[in-house]
Amino acid sequence: MRLALWQGQSPQGDLAQGIATVKQMLVAAGAAGAEMAVFPEVFLPGYNVADPGIGARTAEEWQAELSPLAKAAGCGLTIGLAERACGELYNSALCLDATGAVLALYRKTQLFGPRESRFYRPGREIPLFRLGGKICALLICYDIEFAPLIRDLAGRGVELILCPTANMTPFIHVPRLTVPSQAVNHAVAIAYANYCGVEGDLAYVGCSVLVNADGAILARAGDAPALLIADLPPPDPVLLSTQLADFRPL
Repeated sequence: MRLALWQGQSPQGDLAQGIATVKQMLVAAGAAGAEMAVFPEVFLPGYNVADPGIGARTAEEWQAELSPLAKAAGCGLTIGLAERACGELYNSALCLDATGAVLALYRKTQLFGPRESRFYRPGREIPLFRLGGKICALLICYDIEFAPLIRDLAGRGVELILCPTANMTPFIHVPRLTVPSQAVNHAVAIAYANYCGVEGDLAYVGCSVLVNADGAILARAGDAPALLIADLPPPDPVLLSTQLADFRPL
């Protein structure tokens, strides 16, 4: 499977600009043969905008806007969105396949800090889906730091986690250390797509990364805009963790 990760600056509430960026990067990813492109957290309308609810839409409205872009590019899309549903606002990730069909909609369960808790309701479940023959799941940013979550997904057979994120300074240890550690400890590949640049009072660390289930770093960005494209090969079976089977509770 070939994956793309878009690391770029936030559209900062400009939906037209954000959608134009999605279209441009999807076309590039599709031309490079990627099956799925992953974008950052709440990319539409932007993570650190004054009120994400202003640019929020229902999942159906987002699908109607974005599905034609995925279909035209021949590339799937995983993207963070502000989703409105039943009078509530969610920090969500929508995953579309290359035909524009919905593979999964996930609402962030582990909200980060008082700002997210003020704007968003937490999600309650993590749906699984298939992509390229692999069992996959979506997580968002802070979710990926919780080992019990990753362990549970590994126990459910998940092989690949697609993770939109908005990781800011000073938390650079997350993409450098935490994400690779979660992947290798739980034998799950992770595609982690972050912002770069500045949005309001936040400075993003970049460092988007694709880590295989055996811990191999397949692609990593620096702190500038980048479209990472890399193949996800079968992991080395010698290096795959067997903790899930070997653990002995005390």
